[in-house]
Amino acid sequence: MDATVTAPPFSTLIRIASHEQHTEAETSTFMGDLLGGRLGVGAYTRYTEQLWFVYRALEEGAGALASDPVAGPFIQPELMRTAELERDLAHLRGAGWREGLAPLPATAAYAERVAECARTWPAGYIAHHYTRYLGDLSGGQIIRDKAEKTWGFARKGDGVRFYVFEEIPNPAAFKRGYRELLDAVNADDLEKRRIVDECKRAFALNTAVFRELGEEFRAA
Repeated sequence: MDATVTAPPFSTLIRIASHEQHTEAETSTFMGDLLGGRLGVGAYTRYTEQLWFVYRALEEGAGALASDPVAGPFIQPELMRTAELERDLAHLRGAGWREGLAPLPATAAYAERVAECARTWPAGYIAHHYTRYLGDLSGGQIIRDKAEKTWGFARKGDGVRFYVFEEIPNPAAFKRGYRELLDAVNADDLEKRRIVDECKRAFALNTAVFRELGEEFRAA
């Protein structure tokens, strides 16, 4: 009898290993209050501002990684969100939306870690790429739906364009392809473990942002 045990695919390892941190981020008090309609559009705007700092770091580093043997396959233009975030912020804050825009301390730390990985560690960059974009294609759609219903944004229009991937007509198929990229990632077992650890770190950094947002907007 063959006792060989086939190791699970890398995409499965990442999902299982980061499940606890993922759940903690999804069930944060701030996100619960936001999606539960207990916070105003100002809180949604503030959250969108924080996303802009993180995605700017994520996408400013993408160009230099496009030809990288490890991170390169993940750099896909149809995922890019910065332009959509800027359209949303112009709608939410007005034409001068950049004035007075400031990251929370947790956001600044998060963005700096993403930028550091983009500069120095392509495999670590993948961890942040995965946690952000696959989350946007999945749970992000729940946020969009709630935002449209709660604050009256046009369906898939200004204010929620961040969550609308117009160049990805079949998100389920895209996510399958993305997981295949993870399974084929150009990294040895040690590096894969480091990527998993960085995924956990990414979720922890995201949760810290939610915590600070929660302190700023304590639901009445």
